[in-house]
Parts: sequence; C-alpha cells; structure tokens
Amino acid sequence: MPFDLEMDAVGLTAALVDVPSVSGSEQAIADDVEAALRKLGHLEVERDGNVVLARTNLGRANRIVLAGHLDTVPIADNVPSMRDGDLLYGCGSCDMKSGVAVMLRLAATLPEPAHDLTFVFYDCEEIEAERNGLGRLARERPDVVQGDLAIVLEPSGAIVEAGCQGTLRAEISVSGVRAHTARAWLGVNAIHAAGEVLRRLEAYESRSVDIDGCLYREGLNAVGIRGGVAGNVLPDSCVVTVNFRFAPDRSVEAASEHVRSVFDGYDVKIVDAAGGALPGLGELAAAEFIRATGSTPVAKYGWTDVARFAELGIPAVNFGPGDPNLAHKRDEHVDVRQIIECERALLAYLST
Repeated sequence: MPFDLEMDAVGLTAALVDVPSVSGSEQAIADDVEAALRKLGHLEVERDGNVVLARTNLGRANRIVLAGHLDTVPIADNVPSMRDGDLLYGCGSCDMKSGVAVMLRLAATLPEPAHDLTFVFYDCEEIEAERNGLGRLARERPDVVQGDLAIVLEPSGAIVEAGCQGTLRAEISVSGVRAHTARAWLGVNAIHAAGEVLRRLEAYESRSVDIDGCLYREGLNAVGIRGGVAGNVLPDSCVVTVNFRFAPDRSVEAASEHVRSVFDGYDVKIVDAAGGALPGLGELAAAEFIRATGSTPVAKYGWTDVARFAELGIPAVNFGPGDPNLAHKRDEHVDVRQIIECERALLAYLST
C-alpha cells in the first residue's frame, strides 16, 4: 500500500525498512513510492522500470536533483525495523532508506520550492554497475536527470561528503602444472605460487591525496581467492580477486594501469570498474549548498552515484542521514536525530 507522506521522516524510514527491497526485487517498494507520490498534485510522476521520477515544473531559475536508491543488500535477520531510543535498526535504515524518507517528505511538503526539483528513486545500486537504475537513465535518458546541482542522499552523517572514490575489481591469474599429490614434484602448485601476489599486496603502500581540502585514502586489497581441482590433484590455476579503491584524480584507465603495474608479470583481468568524482567544491551551486548547510566538507570513502552526475557535468554532493560505517552491517541503524537534521537543512535550502 502507498506510504503515508503525512508521517514524519523517522516513521517513514521505519515503514520503508519494513518493505524488503533487496537489489533486483524492488518492484513492491517502487509501487508504494509511486502510488504515494501520485497523490501529490504538484508533482509530475513517471515510472521507468523500477525507477520512480517526480518533478516540479514551476519555471524556476535552476533545478536541483535529489537522488536515492530503493534497494538494500541482502537481509540479515534485520527486517522489520526496531526502535531503541534515538536509534532505528533495520536493513537499509542507514543505507539508504532514511535518505529516501527525507526525499519523500520534501516531495510532500514543498509544493512551491525556490528551485525546481527532480526526485529520482532508483533500483539496483548495491550490485553490478550495469544494472544501476540511475546509470541506465544517465545512458538512455540523460535529459531527465539534468540539473544545476545533484544531492545524493547517501549516508554521510548529516554533513557534506564531497566527490567519491573510484572502484575497480581485477582478477590476478596464477598458473601451475597439474599433477597427482602423491607425485607433487612433477607439478607446480598454483595456489602456492599465488603467495607472491599476496606478498605484493601485503607490501603495498596506499596513497593519500588532498583534493580541494578533502583527503582521499586509496586501498588495494584481496577480496577473494579460488583454486583447486580435487583432494588428490595439484591445482594448475589460482585466481586472486582484488579491489582497488582509488582517489578521484585517477581515471579508470589510470587506475587499471596502476593495478597492472603492481602485478607485473601476471595475467590481470579488469572485471568491473567505475570512475570516481572530484569534489567540485569550486562549482557555484555546490559552494552555495555547503554555505547553506554550514557543513565542512570531507572526502567520501566509497563509490556513490555522484560519479554519474559528474560524468554528465552536473555538480554533485553526498548529504544524508546515517553513519556510512554502519552500512551493510547486521546491526545497521540510523540515529533518528540525523534524519530530522537532514530534513531541516534541505527544507531550508530548497525553500530559499
């Protein structure tokens, strides 16, 4: 059933958490969001797959885009929601149904905003990049996400987190020679040979870089390893999967080349990558938003969809309730005071 947009943002967060929406299964929550928004006469509402778009068209001098994803990581015995004092627990409470709740409240309570507004509620953010609903719109219908500033309500502790890191996943393949384990001297154990890959990772010194006063820290880490044939067979192949989180002054191409250089001599396959976004704090619209919120920007650790807006030439910031360090945890929760603070700050900014 549609969400009650007369509820406060805290209540809406709980209601959103109570509708399971693991990536790829967002239809029910998208249906409820769409139905609630269609009851608001001041918005033009459109459905595109499991993306829900809502816009004002008041002829304002500029347009602000607010974006939030509807999906969550897999549920870990943390639905339905649970309240304990100022903390609201549940899958997606932090990442990012509290931000979506703030968006819904703004959509309901700002019939005459000072800026024209576009609200984008999208699917499949937590999985592979090609399925991301906002990414699909950016590729196929970039006009519908155009604006003078984009605010992505990812958890940021109710302060501005600028730009974002890029992310890259690579597979490092190590070869060996298959043999019977009883005659191991006739072969080469590929899993043992992968030790050199792990030693290079252990010795790797990550770079830190200051961009516009925001310190971005890079990281190169093994996130998976696979190999083995049978209990009596020396394995002839092993693959180590690594993840590289890189500062936004590197392009995907430069990041890929860096990973290849670290593992020089090995077969390196880049299997997934998404570029980061520079802080862009010199852009007028971003600077005005920062002044309005009284926030001191910090670097965003992790990849967010601000990168998609940056690719379209749209200044973008992360600003939402919730501690990003709690995202995806079994005890994921959000401080309800941050939900209230984010709604208050955005309401004031969008009204003046």
